Amino acid sequence: MAATTTASSSKGIRSVIWASSLGTLIEWYDFYIFGSLATVIATQFFPKSDPTAALLSVLATFAAGFIVRPFGALVFGRIGDLVGRKYTFLLTLIIMGGSTFCIGLVPSYESIGFAAPIIVLVLRLLQGLALGGEYGGAATYVAEHAPPGRRGFYTSWIQTTATLGLFVSLGVILLTRHSLDSDPAASIAKFNDWGWRIPFLLSIVLVGVSVYIRLKMHESPLFAKLKSEGKTSTNPLKESFAHKRNLKMVLLALFGATMGQGVVWYTGQFYAQSFLENTCKLDFDQSRTILIWAILFATPFFVVFGAWSDRIGRKWIMIAGMVLAVFTYRPLFGTMLDLTDASKSRMEQVDVHSTSVVQPPENTKTVVDTSTYWKLVGIVFILILYVTMVYGPIAAFLVELFPTRIRYTSMSLPYHIGNGVFGGLTPFIATLLTTMHVGDKLVGLWYPIIIAGVSCLIGGVYLTAKLDRNVND
Repeated sequence: MAATTTASSSKGIRSVIWASSLGTLIEWYDFYIFGSLATVIATQFFPKSDPTAALLSVLATFAAGFIVRPFGALVFGRIGDLVGRKYTFLLTLIIMGGSTFCIGLVPSYESIGFAAPIIVLVLRLLQGLALGGEYGGAATYVAEHAPPGRRGFYTSWIQTTATLGLFVSLGVILLTRHSLDSDPAASIAKFNDWGWRIPFLLSIVLVGVSVYIRLKMHESPLFAKLKSEGKTSTNPLKESFAHKRNLKMVLLALFGATMGQGVVWYTGQFYAQSFLENTCKLDFDQSRTILIWAILFATPFFVVFGAWSDRIGRKWIMIAGMVLAVFTYRPLFGTMLDLTDASKSRMEQVDVHSTSVVQPPENTKTVVDTSTYWKLVGIVFILILYVTMVYGPIAAFLVELFPTRIRYTSMSLPYHIGNGVFGGLTPFIATLLTTMHVGDKLVGLWYPIIIAGVSCLIGGVYLTAKLDRNVND
């Protein structure tokens, strides 16, 4: 009988992980598809007379989705602590999927003028709000189904979804970009014209499947117990941020963990891709596929470090990832720059008669050889390995830091400020620093290095062993 109960329990938690992870992955796919297509979107929804201004406008619109994430955390976190986890993140999934689908339907700037970028901005803000409510709900839901000694392992599956969402978005873009016509050049032209809408429109199918699965889910047992006993919070926002002890935990979670985790996440994946394409001048397809391979190889380590945190604690795994990032970012990015510079030198064409060297055009993208390509994959893999160290245990850490009655609200805000603001602005600030100090192509790395270093210091001093694995139910 005991064996049957255990098997049933294992099957139940697997169903919870599957349903929660699928929906969260789809939301991340929806959120990141916009950034992955920024250059194409710039030509569709903004005036073509100034391409640079158009691209900056798209990046600003992309950033708007990050900035509103903390507001989504407050709005949906409150609903989640009042009404329940299941229905709240079901609502966020529908808002995210609907917004993404609608972006694929918005007429171009040439058709409706300035109404086009305004509509896209509104839809992007809705995406950010939805994501602000999704993650906390999914992580809380899984954690509250898991046995206390296995929370790191079970919530680490949710942690894979952000990276896998980026992976899926890149894969769908490349597949669509090269499958619209038998002629590669024609296929890319069609993609830039109308094919870019396909990844957005595809979202509605993915969301429909996930909604169907989530409708069959039951409420979190811990929250259901609180609700049946009449012990749910009547004012989650006040309890989370007006009570001194809980506010202290919120601030500690932000500055001692999620702030550093956020910059490591976005440096290892988004800025790495931007650096390869814009600083190293690497070919579009190669920069994307390098990231895809690195993600594929590194993703299992989210689960490895999540499970390990159940045994030795969350704190030192996360801090170790930040410390490694602080001391190795410049050497690793410098090596990527050296490898691509060497490839550029081999691209120079030598006239054997005059021995004159003909430089390729300035806007020519570098295509590296196979050996260099896999070396770059290895470096980006290391960067994403740091991501798995800081991100794998973070959900269990945040869940166990706060009591069940206000958990959704309390954990969502520091997570989305740390990731949406400190982390999400990493590519922009790093690129801006590079344009201000053109003599040092690695100067942009000082932003994530400093933020991660400060977070290490605060976390190392103030995150005690008791807070590291405090099952607060």
